[in-house]
Amino acid sequence: MPEFYKVAKVSEVPPGTKHLIEVDFVPVLLFNVEGEFYAIEDVCTHDGGPLGEGWLNGDEIECPRHGARFCVKTGEPLCMPAVEAIECYTVKIEDDDILVSVD
Repeated sequence: MPEFYKVAKVSEVPPGTKHLIEVDFVPVLLFNVEGEFYAIEDVCTHDGGPLGEGWLNGDEIECPRHGARFCVKTGEPLCMPAVEAIECYTVKIEDDDILVSVD
Protein backbone atom coordinates (compact mmCIF):
# COMPACT_ATOMS: atom_id res chain seq x y z
CA MET A 1 0.00 0.00 0.00
CA PRO A 2 1.45 3.39 -0.96
CA GLU A 3 2.45 5.77 1.79
CA PHE A 4 0.87 9.23 1.58
CA TYR A 5 2.41 12.39 3.00
CA LYS A 6 0.48 15.49 4.02
CA VAL A 7 2.01 18.30 1.94
CA ALA A 8 -0.37 21.28 2.12
CA LYS A 9 -3.88 22.50 2.82
CA VAL A 10 -6.32 22.83 -0.09
CA SER A 11 -6.79 26.46 0.91
CA GLU A 12 -3.03 27.08 0.49
CA VAL A 13 -2.98 26.06 -3.20
CA PRO A 14 -5.48 28.18 -5.14
CA PRO A 15 -6.53 27.27 -8.70
CA GLY A 16 -3.96 28.12 -11.36
CA THR A 17 -0.95 27.81 -9.05
CA LYS A 18 2.00 25.48 -8.58
CA HIS A 19 3.96 24.74 -5.43
CA LEU A 20 7.35 23.08 -5.07
CA ILE A 21 7.33 20.55 -2.25
CA GLU A 22 9.49 17.66 -1.12
CA VAL A 23 7.94 14.26 -0.52
CA ASP A 24 10.15 11.57 1.01
CA PHE A 25 13.25 13.41 -0.33
CA VAL A 26 11.78 13.68 -3.86
CA PRO A 27 11.30 17.17 -5.39
CA VAL A 28 7.65 17.38 -6.47
CA LEU A 29 5.55 20.04 -8.17
CA LEU A 30 2.00 20.25 -6.91
CA PHE A 31 -0.61 21.91 -9.15
CA ASN A 32 -4.19 23.08 -8.74
CA VAL A 33 -5.82 23.03 -12.19
CA GLU A 34 -9.41 24.23 -11.96
CA GLY A 35 -9.86 22.69 -8.51
CA GLU A 36 -8.17 19.36 -9.32
CA PHE A 37 -4.77 18.57 -7.84
CA TYR A 38 -1.86 16.94 -9.67
CA ALA A 39 1.74 16.15 -8.76
CA ILE A 40 4.78 15.48 -10.96
CA GLU A 41 8.50 15.17 -10.42
CA ASP A 42 10.26 18.55 -10.58
CA VAL A 43 12.67 17.47 -13.33
CA CYS A 44 12.52 18.15 -17.07
CA THR A 45 13.16 14.89 -18.90
CA HIS A 46 14.99 16.77 -21.66
CA ASP A 47 17.92 18.10 -19.63
CA GLY A 48 17.21 17.51 -15.94
CA GLY A 49 16.37 21.14 -15.21
CA PRO A 50 13.85 22.22 -12.56
CA LEU A 51 10.34 22.63 -13.98
CA GLY A 52 9.29 24.56 -10.89
CA GLU A 53 11.02 27.62 -12.33
CA GLY A 54 8.82 27.35 -15.44
CA TRP A 55 5.41 28.70 -16.36
CA LEU A 56 2.03 27.11 -15.73
CA ASN A 57 -0.57 27.71 -18.43
CA GLY A 58 -3.80 25.80 -17.84
CA ASP A 59 -2.72 22.17 -17.48
CA GLU A 60 0.70 22.66 -19.09
CA ILE A 61 4.06 23.45 -17.49
CA GLU A 62 6.82 24.92 -19.65
CA CYS A 63 10.47 24.32 -18.86
CA PRO A 64 12.36 27.61 -18.51
CA ARG A 65 15.51 26.23 -20.13
CA HIS A 66 14.47 25.10 -23.61
CA GLY A 67 10.69 25.52 -23.74
CA ALA A 68 9.66 21.86 -23.48
CA ARG A 69 6.05 21.61 -22.32
CA PHE A 70 4.40 18.83 -20.34
CA CYS A 71 0.82 18.01 -19.35
CA VAL A 72 0.63 18.19 -15.55
CA LYS A 73 -2.26 15.70 -15.56
CA THR A 74 -0.41 12.92 -17.40
CA GLY A 75 3.26 13.92 -17.42
CA GLU A 76 3.32 13.49 -21.21
CA PRO A 77 5.60 15.76 -23.26
CA LEU A 78 3.66 18.12 -25.53
CA CYS A 79 6.48 19.47 -27.69
CA MET A 80 10.14 19.11 -28.49
CA PRO A 81 12.80 18.99 -27.25
CA ALA A 82 11.26 16.65 -24.64
CA VAL A 83 10.21 13.18 -25.78
CA GLU A 84 10.00 11.34 -22.46
CA ALA A 85 7.17 11.65 -19.92
CA ILE A 86 7.66 13.01 -16.42
CA GLU A 87 6.89 10.86 -13.38
CA CYS A 88 3.38 11.53 -12.04
CA TYR A 89 2.40 10.94 -8.43
CA THR A 90 -0.88 10.06 -6.76
CA VAL A 91 -2.71 12.90 -5.00
CA LYS A 92 -5.64 12.55 -2.66
CA ILE A 93 -7.64 14.99 -0.59
CA GLU A 94 -8.77 14.33 2.98
CA ASP A 95 -10.85 17.17 4.40
CA ASP A 96 -8.64 20.25 3.77
CA ASP A 97 -5.40 18.24 3.52
CA ILE A 98 -3.55 17.45 0.28
CA LEU A 99 -1.66 14.15 0.44
CA VAL A 100 0.87 12.87 -2.10
CA SER A 101 2.46 9.45 -2.57
CA VAL A 102 5.73 9.00 -4.46
CA ASP A 103 5.60 5.18 -4.28
